[in-house]
Amino acid sequence: MNIPLADRLRPQSLDDIAGQHHLLDKNKPLRNIIESGQIPNMVFYGPSGVGKTTLASIIAKKTNRTLRKLNGTTATTADIRNIVSELSGFTGVNGILLYLDEIQYFNKKQQQTLLEFIENGSITLIASTTENPYFYVYSAILSRSTVFEFKSVEKDDVVVAVNRAFDFMRNELNEEIEVSEKAVEYIAYACGGDVRKAINAVELSTISTPIVENKRTITLETVKSLTQKSAMKYDREGDEHYDLLSAFQKSMRGSDPDAAIHYLARILLAGDLPSACRRLMVCACEDVGLANPNIIPIVKSAVDAAMMVGMPEARIPLADAVILVCLSPKSNSAYNAINQAMADVQAGKGGGFPRCLQNKHYDGDDVKNKGQFYKYPHDFPNHWTEQQYMPDNLKGTVYYEPDLNKTEQAYKNYWNNIKKNN
Repeated sequence: MNIPLADRLRPQSLDDIAGQHHLLDKNKPLRNIIESGQIPNMVFYGPSGVGKTTLASIIAKKTNRTLRKLNGTTATTADIRNIVSELSGFTGVNGILLYLDEIQYFNKKQQQTLLEFIENGSITLIASTTENPYFYVYSAILSRSTVFEFKSVEKDDVVVAVNRAFDFMRNELNEEIEVSEKAVEYIAYACGGDVRKAINAVELSTISTPIVENKRTITLETVKSLTQKSAMKYDREGDEHYDLLSAFQKSMRGSDPDAAIHYLARILLAGDLPSACRRLMVCACEDVGLANPNIIPIVKSAVDAAMMVGMPEARIPLADAVILVCLSPKSNSAYNAINQAMADVQAGKGGGFPRCLQNKHYDGDDVKNKGQFYKYPHDFPNHWTEQQYMPDNLKGTVYYEPDLNKTEQAYKNYWNNIKKNN
């Protein structure tokens, strides 16, 4: 069997794990827990290739419990029962350490099967997931576990792992391997924080480079051709998808055109044109809004053009629109107004209509003061006259508060003058 380099080179100690300094540096809580030997039930949450499985293997070596591994994508309830049956045998004398990878693929019943044994301590569970455990892991499991979040590995830490992998290949092949610093840095960057992907790229670039004059010379062009798509980590059903779209929209709201263009590029290179268009349109309405009302049809036109021409040309009108949104003054006054109004309606406030607004021209016998009494605004100076528009039980409620931008202040001053003079 051809074992991938990432598995042949798997770290054997806590200090060999790349990144995760917030968890594994000296005196950090998780490291202290591991070194104490008193291992609780834990859930490791984070992206692929950042050391979750490696750390579980290291923990298993530090305990005298029997290690069993299951993968949520393939394991069944029968597999769980088989592990439970070991508890009464020789291998289960000191308890079992169960490493359950991809726990999010276990259904509720499968997770419940483990509960009794987790609770009494006969099985210690270390589960890993790439999805938010608070959405995908059964609450009873979570309440008996401690969640540790793993983060994408920073480039500098990946560089160390890449150089270590090249050294390993030199020793394993007993060959001279020459690789430029730029090639190493490119692999570290292109892996998108996934150390496993970076190490496997080292192996692939090595075996794909021929021996010339007794050595392999790995060039930047070689690693680019082998890792050009590696940074496009983008699961449309997972956290990475929503994190990217969130970063895109928040960068526009925060008026940072450089960051917004960066996230737009990542979304487009991942092939998700519709999501880019939708978030851009939402941001124009929600975050710029009445501070620059003309931006809404402009962005709509850019979105229509992008959807019409498709990629790669779609990037051009979208870039125009993204930068325009970033540089425009911001106002969420309309956003706040509709949210507050909807909250009142959902709370049962309002209902009914002032008589002057109703679409009928007669009153019942119970109405003493008959007549609709609607005043047609265009019959009055400046096309305005005072009358009640709000339902009776919301009379006087204010939802819209003009922001301080010049457009809304101009509207405010205009109407204040008209209403004051009538």
